[in-house]
Amino acid sequence: MSPAACTSSSLEPVQGVSNNANSRGDHTEVIEIDYDPKVISYYDLLKLFWNNHEYGLTTVIKRQYMSLILYHEEEQKRIAELEIEVEAGKRNEKLRTEIAPAGPFYPAEDYHQKYRLQRHSWIMEELDISLEQLQTSTVAARLNGYLAGVGTRQHLEQDMKLLGIPEKIASFVKIQYKENEGGNLYC
Repeated sequence: MSPAACTSSSLEPVQGVSNNANSRGDHTEVIEIDYDPKVISYYDLLKLFWNNHEYGLTTVIKRQYMSLILYHEEEQKRIAELEIEVEAGKRNEKLRTEIAPAGPFYPAEDYHQKYRLQRHSWIMEELDISLEQLQTSTVAARLNGYLAGVGTRQHLEQDMKLLGIPEKIASFVKIQYKENEGGNLYC
C-alpha cells in the first residue's frame, strides 16, 4: 500500500472514559486512518492490518495494546468478521482480535504521533510542521510512511514533486525509504 492511499492518520487511545491520554487500563491505542475508498478498499486496509500486526492477535494482553478493529458502518463490521475467520483459518488458531463500533477518539500525546518523522526533527523544522499538525497533516503522514519504507518508489517520486518537498529533504527520505523498504513498522 502506498501512503498516498491514506490522507492522514493519527495514533489515538479509544474507548476511554475521558480524554486523558494518561489514563490507565481503560483505553486501547489505535490509529485512525482517513482513506479514499476509490484508491484503497476497506478490505485492503484489513489485509495491511493482518500482514503487519501480530501483537495480541492470539495472546490475551492488557487492554492498552489489545488487537482491535473498529468499524463505522455495518458493512465494515461484516467484512471484518469474515476476515477474522479467514485469518484464524490461515493461522490455525483462535484470534483475540475484537471488533467494536468506532466511538470518540482522543489524541495521544504528541510524542506518539508520526514517530518516524519525529526522529528527524530537522525535516519538521524545514517544512514548518508543528507537533500539533502531526495528527492531521497529509505531508506528515506521507513522509512518515516513506521514512518507514512503506509504499512504492513510483509513489515516493510522485509525492515528493506533488507535495513540493525540497530536494535536500526528498533525497534524505529516498535514502531512508531504501534502507527501510520491506520492513513492517509503519508508525
